[in-house]
Amino acid sequence: MTDGYLWFEGLPFPRVGWSCEGLKEACTKFVIKDEDTVMVSYPKSGSHWVIEILCLIHSKGDTKWIQSVPIWECAPWLETDVGYKMLNEREGPRLLASHLPFHLFPKSLFTSKAKVIYLMRSPKDVLVSGYYHRTVTKLTKNPESLEQYFQWFLEGNASVLAVCNLHPCAYPAVSYGSWFEHVRGWMSMRDRENVLLLSYEELQKDPRSTIERICQFLGKKLDPEELDSVLKNSSFQVMNQNKMSNFEILSETFTTKNFKITRKGICGDWKNHFTVAQAEAFDKFYQEKMAGFPKGLFPWE
Repeated sequence: MTDGYLWFEGLPFPRVGWSCEGLKEACTKFVIKDEDTVMVSYPKSGSHWVIEILCLIHSKGDTKWIQSVPIWECAPWLETDVGYKMLNEREGPRLLASHLPFHLFPKSLFTSKAKVIYLMRSPKDVLVSGYYHRTVTKLTKNPESLEQYFQWFLEGNASVLAVCNLHPCAYPAVSYGSWFEHVRGWMSMRDRENVLLLSYEELQKDPRSTIERICQFLGKKLDPEELDSVLKNSSFQVMNQNKMSNFEILSETFTTKNFKITRKGICGDWKNHFTVAQAEAFDKFYQEKMAGFPKGLFPWE
């Protein structure tokens, strides 16, 4: 552990709940099965919202599961020590979640028929959400201000360390490394039949149609009443009140008092935080980093 982070393969990870030994096991030895459903995203992209939807689809809209079992047990996080253990002990079709970048993900995924959902969100909103998350959790080094975190987010860390051969603690970092590298890596899977690309923005704009698309991808058929229940009980308002989903019951070892994972649940909050200069600098950096992708692939552009 260095400077508030756990470093593994040149990338920073949260320091509480993760370990180098656990990460190595998860990345090199975990076997993805054909019947698994894998939800992957960069942190603060709406992961728990999609997990809630997947759980409700699985239970055909019945809320007993999501109201009685913590969300991190419904869909364990592969790279965490507890999540890895739970998944290894679980039989039958598994629902699992991960923030791992493409190059660190277990290689068994790429030869399996597992259903993979890759969730994306506007990086500007990811940045703002990540900043607020960092200020109320005890998982990594906390930024002193949004301006500082803005620089951390843009600068990344892995490429700097590799080029300069510097010790990790010489540079600030964001957990799991660069958003830009994460998205670019997973986009290489976008044409596979067993991969579904989702965005936070489309879920916000038309949740019903997006949930129907998820059902079709998973081969799940819901009747209208079941679909209505999935839609209602995965809403921000309902999740915000569900202690099993909003992380309210999470130990204060990980968070500050009265923590909830649900903050605003909106698109475009970055407009309330970025200066004009920051927005312009971000746009320029984004264009450089994301060059080469077809126009219109990302809904926030």
